[in-house]
This record gives sequence, structure tokens and C-alpha cells, in this order.
Amino acid sequence: MPFSLHGIGVSRGYAIGRTYLLQRNQPEITEYTIPDAIIEDEVQRFLNGLELARRQLLEIRERAPRTASNDITAFIDTHLLMLGDASLTDAPANLIRSLKCNAEWALKVQRDMLVQVFDEMDDPYLRTRKDDVEHVVRRVQRILVTDDPAYPSDADYSELAGSRLEGRIVVADDLTPADTILMQHQGVLAFVTEYGGPLSHTAILARSLGIPAVVGARNARSYLGNNEPVIVDGRQGVILVSLDERILRYYRHKQQEERRQQRELNKLKGKPAVTRDGVSIRLQANIELPEDAVTVREVAADGVGLYRTEFLFMNRADAPDEEEHLASYLHVIKVLEGSPITIRTADLGADKQVDGGRGGPVGTNPALGLRAVRMCLKDLSMFRPQLRAILRASAYGPVRMMIPMLSAVHEVFQVLRLVAETRQELRERGLAFDEKLPVGGMIEVPAAAVCAAQFARYLDFLSIGTNDLIQYTLAIDRVDDEINYLYDPLHPAVLMLIRNTIRAGQKAGIPVSLCGEMAGDPRYTRLLLGLGLTQFSMHPAGLLEIKRVVQDSHVGELAAVVRRLLHTTDAEKYAELLKTIAQN
Repeated sequence: MPFSLHGIGVSRGYAIGRTYLLQRNQPEITEYTIPDAIIEDEVQRFLNGLELARRQLLEIRERAPRTASNDITAFIDTHLLMLGDASLTDAPANLIRSLKCNAEWALKVQRDMLVQVFDEMDDPYLRTRKDDVEHVVRRVQRILVTDDPAYPSDADYSELAGSRLEGRIVVADDLTPADTILMQHQGVLAFVTEYGGPLSHTAILARSLGIPAVVGARNARSYLGNNEPVIVDGRQGVILVSLDERILRYYRHKQQEERRQQRELNKLKGKPAVTRDGVSIRLQANIELPEDAVTVREVAADGVGLYRTEFLFMNRADAPDEEEHLASYLHVIKVLEGSPITIRTADLGADKQVDGGRGGPVGTNPALGLRAVRMCLKDLSMFRPQLRAILRASAYGPVRMMIPMLSAVHEVFQVLRLVAETRQELRERGLAFDEKLPVGGMIEVPAAAVCAAQFARYLDFLSIGTNDLIQYTLAIDRVDDEINYLYDPLHPAVLMLIRNTIRAGQKAGIPVSLCGEMAGDPRYTRLLLGLGLTQFSMHPAGLLEIKRVVQDSHVGELAAVVRRLLHTTDAEKYAELLKTIAQN
């Protein structure tokens, strides 16, 4: 009898194939005491393990096919950086000496501490980076447990190496960058993981590979057998098992329809995003790393609406300097060849022990603590170099600066004063910059959305960050598996805050964009158009589908239905109007 497993769909599409269950043999870590006389020998054994892990990753990166996604190689680079970070080198070595314990146990103790710190981070994207810590530690521990300098052999760098994966659906607890490099050129149809969320590295890699994927499907390997026929629905986050011919026919038809739609979508590259009633819509892309700029050009986006700069601060003991910031910005500007770029200043969380080492204990509730603009204004030694670099970059192309997590207008005044001081400093140094560099702010705190008109008086543009806006409005942590089902972008309070922000921009005569996950989800495109949104910024992979929806929409008709939606208090009527909007 057919049954289904449920997770989170993170990469759209449908796959029909047989499972390949990846059962990792986790190293069993036990603690034992090291005699004083050989403590330093144990430290050296640990350091040798780190070096071997580093060599493995370097070889994996060298073996990556030229078609490998930039996202994949960037994650390998992240793992290499971690292997050189004091939190994974000096700290375990010190634990070996202080606890007189074996290297594997010291690394486990340090790993547990780092994972706890990541779990307490307020920023959802940074919180999911604990997966990288897990992968790096697991690689080193396998080396230490085998205690063989020749291990692993070339075929063992990934647990998937040497496997026949063509036409298979990989089911695993999680996937490493090494796994995904193998998957990319071995014809894997889809993958399912038991862990991960929409912002996890696994989700990012799935979108880069362009294959259907479901993450967070808890205990999937307990319910699925090896070589079992299944269907993966990456749109709905469903895995269908014990298939009958009726289900197979239905999804084969869905696959054919999807391939046809993709061919049609590819024809939209370079064509304007204009609605049926002549409203021009601007579609931009979000990027995480400088290398991502290439994908922005591939889909002919209208530039970059959100360039996250947090990667510059991660896995290091010191903050990036002005020149390092500038180099990364200039790389993107060069690749975009004149298209605009919006650089968001550092949106780092309360926890600085891991990223940047700028001290202070983790707050009781980091999500409500020292984060983003609050941290930047508190630590000007971190903020000023980034301001200088963004201003200098503006001399080379159309650059905008965006300030995250504003909650009070006085924060805008403080930032604008610092920008004015930085401009004067650059003039005195004889360095070029755009005197009219636009400075905007992210509206992702409910207080800012309610008072959007005040922010619009002093800023050049606004950008709605729905990821945080929704979770702060509804008091829902969207990466918490226990409650993320309550995360509802269609909640009336969320829609009213979005509308209020858009109206504030319209009245002030400044542009308003939306750069959260809602922007790249075609289920919400018509609703957002009806709310008055004319600028979207999203993951490049979703841009063409959003363009198709835009071209098939009539803003005037949608606006009328949305007005009725926001004024109804009847739950059934609300659901009916949402359905009308989706079909308009």
C-alpha cells in the first residue's frame, strides 16, 4: 500500500528512481587517559590528523569537474578554513593537555561546545553552519580512529565514492561537499536527508545542482529500504513509497510537464518582466559569495538585490580589513558588468566567539540581542573598514549600501553620520567614491515595518527581509523542527506589515524591494504584486519562474482582490481569496 514521508522541499522538481541508502559508519569515540610522558605525542597525532584532512579536501577540490557549482567548491574552501581555525586546532590541543585525554575525545568535547554556540546564534543562516563543523570534525575523527596515516585511500574521500549512483536517489543523514561533487557527475536523480532546513548548506547545494531534494525527512532511512522504488517531490517536500501504476503515471506526466516548462522558461532569459497590464517589475538576485555573481548573469537578472557579506567574517580569529572587503566587492562588480549591486553590511549574530573573536558572552536570547546593525554600531573597528570599502567600491560601478535589522530611527541617524564621516575621510585620502551612494535599510523587525514611513523619510530605499520579519512577527523559529510548521508567510499580520512598508516607500517616493524567501517562491508572487511590490530579489535559480508568473499576471485585478483579502476576518473567505489570487 502506498505511503509517504514528509520533509522540507528545498529544490523543486520530481524524481522517480531507486534509493541508495547511505549508511555512514560513525566512528565510536571513547575517552581514555594519556600518560604525561606522551601528551605531546598525542597532540602531534591530532595535528597530523588535521593535516591529512586538509590534504584530502585539497585533492577533492582539485578533482572537482569544471562544471562543479561554485557553491560546492566554496563549501570545500570553508571546510579548509575551519581546519586552520584556532577553535578546531589550538582549542582541542589545549584540551588534550589540560584533560590528559585522547585526541578524539578532545575534538568531540570541542565539537559539542561549538555546536551549542551555533545553536544559540540568532541568524538562521549562520546557525545552520554548524553542519560544516560536524562534517569537518567527522572527517578528522575518522582519521584519528583508524590511526593509519595512509587512510583513507583515494576512493574513500566520500562515502559515495566508488558507488554506482546513476539513476539513483541518495538517502542520507546529511551530505558533505565531497558527496555532492560525486553526485554532480554520476547522474544522481535526487536526494533525501534526515537533517537540514531551507537555509542549510545541503539545501543550497541542492539548488545549485538543480535536482529535486527533500531535507529534514526524519528517520527516512528507517522506513526506506535500499534499492526501493520511490518518488521524490521536491516542490511539496514529499517522498512517496510502495508505488502503484496510477501514482507512477501521474508523476511521469508531471516530469514531462516540468521539462516542457523549463524549456519555455529558458526562452525568457533577457526578456523584460512586465505584467499583462504593463507594469514593469524588477527581478534581482541574492548572492552569498563573490563567485555566485556568475549565476546572476546566466539568468540575466537585473543585478544583485542582496549581497550577503557574512562569509568574510567566518572561520577566522580577526575581522577582515578594508582591502579584503574591497577585493570581494570589486570581483562582483566586474562580473556584473554594469548591473547594480546592493551590498548588505555585516549581519552577524550575538555570538562572536566563533566568528571574529570579538568577545562577550552569548546572550540569554541571542535572537533578541546584539546583532547586525546593533553589533556594527557597538564595534566600529569592525564596521568602519566595511563602510570605507563599500564607498570605495562605488567608484567602480552602481553600488548601494543596505543596513540590516533596523529597529529604531536613531540607528539610521548613527549610520548616516558614520557614512558622512567616512566620505570625508576618503576625500582627505584622495580616494574616489560615489558621492550619491544610496543608503537603504532592511525592514525585518516588526517595529520597523510598523514605523516604515519614518525610515522612508531618511533612507534612499527599503528592502523587506521576510525571513526574519515572519519569524519575529509570529514568534516562530523557522529552523526549529518542532515548531517550523507554524511559520506562515500568509498570516494576515505578516501581509499587513509588508503592505505598510510598500506604501511607506510609495508615499516617500523611494523604491521598496523584497529579498526574503517569499520573493523566490512562485506561490506568493501574485499576492506580492497585488500588495504593490515591484522589486523582487531571490536565489538566481528561481528567477525565470518568477518572471513567467509576472508576465501572466494583471496587477490591477490582483490589487482589487488583495484589498478584499486584507479586510476580511472570515477564515473561509480568506482562504478562498488566496486561491483566487493564486489563479489570477
